[in-house]
Amino acid sequence: MRRYSVFAVAREGLRYHSGWERAWRSPQPKKKYDVIIVGAGGHGLATAYYLGKNYGITNVAIIEKGWLGGGNTGRNTTIIRSNYLQDPSAAIYDKALSLYENLSQDLNYNVMFSPRGLIMLAQTHHEVRGYKRTVLANQLQGVATEWVTPEQLKKLVPIINIDGPRYPVMGGLYQKRGGTARHDAVAWGYARACSDMGMDVIQQCEVTGVRTEGGKVVGINTTKGDIDCDKLGMVVAGHTSTLAEMAGFRLPIESVALQALVSEPIKPCMDVVVMANTVHGYMSQSDKGEMVIGGGTDSYNNYTQRGSFHHIEETVRALVETFPMVSRLKMLRQWGGIVDMTGDRSPILSKTPVEGIFVNCGWGTGGFKAIPGSGWGMAELMAKGHSPLTAEFDMYRFREGKFIDESVAAGVAH
Repeated sequence: MRRYSVFAVAREGLRYHSGWERAWRSPQPKKKYDVIIVGAGGHGLATAYYLGKNYGITNVAIIEKGWLGGGNTGRNTTIIRSNYLQDPSAAIYDKALSLYENLSQDLNYNVMFSPRGLIMLAQTHHEVRGYKRTVLANQLQGVATEWVTPEQLKKLVPIINIDGPRYPVMGGLYQKRGGTARHDAVAWGYARACSDMGMDVIQQCEVTGVRTEGGKVVGINTTKGDIDCDKLGMVVAGHTSTLAEMAGFRLPIESVALQALVSEPIKPCMDVVVMANTVHGYMSQSDKGEMVIGGGTDSYNNYTQRGSFHHIEETVRALVETFPMVSRLKMLRQWGGIVDMTGDRSPILSKTPVEGIFVNCGWGTGGFKAIPGSGWGMAELMAKGHSPLTAEFDMYRFREGKFIDESVAAGVAH
């Protein structure tokens, strides 16, 4: 495909933008592929991309039942950080962050990565101790974070109220390298690069069955016909348990809705990302001026992608004391995504009981920030059978009791 550049933009401007080609092909599926990735979201596309870039495996199909990036990749709040407590978590998230920093150049596609900094507020004495512990752990891991005082926080976020009667701000965990990226652009950039390698991105193609012979995968059944493969990657977030059941095994995950909303656009007022665990809300400002607000998951298992009033009430009510200006804003839109949660709130990147089937799931509320690192590790696992990045995220850790407990260390209450 032709490279994007300032010269290409100027050239097309002179001819009324009539020469732009499609960003990726939309072919019919072939009879057989070396690898099929089910799920054309960020993680699935990144896995395919690094299979091609790092290992030369390009006879690959990325299958999507809806439209590309229409699942959680296009429904999140775009936060990127790597300040996790546990060593395996910090390793894969920091790999993702380092890849994000050069992703636009790597893909020749502007993913609008914005390293504006991220602050996790400490609003209880317990959080103060916990985040100071994380700073020390991050130092050992080589992840740059620091503790900031309430006064430093006020300078970084002038709109914050640090003297709230119920939830005073006692400090915060600050990662300067953290920030945001354009979620849709990440999916589009990976899809364009995969298509340029000769991979097939096949949309509107639902998987209806997984075919195995002698304990090994041989192909899938889809609404566009049967497709054979040597290896199969399941990267479908909240629907992973459904796909795994088709292959004859179960996974220790549950699916719940995670909701978010944005306000009407306003003038720039906050140029960092702020997460508040005690009140359970997080907020940043988009390039268009909208305040992007997220909160916790629904308290019951479900597959809805709609918003609900109780979420608006709970999340915004929690943020109003810390950010009083929120009370004067109007909501512009609201949405939901289906996330898959494990018992230790850490992901699964693993081989499965069926030879040739690999699974990438369980990212819960933190999947977007991990996309490049997840794809890098998953590609290595599928190509070589082992990856240092994914080794401790094996699905069998739950049977062996080797948990990677991020249920509190992740900085969210669930």
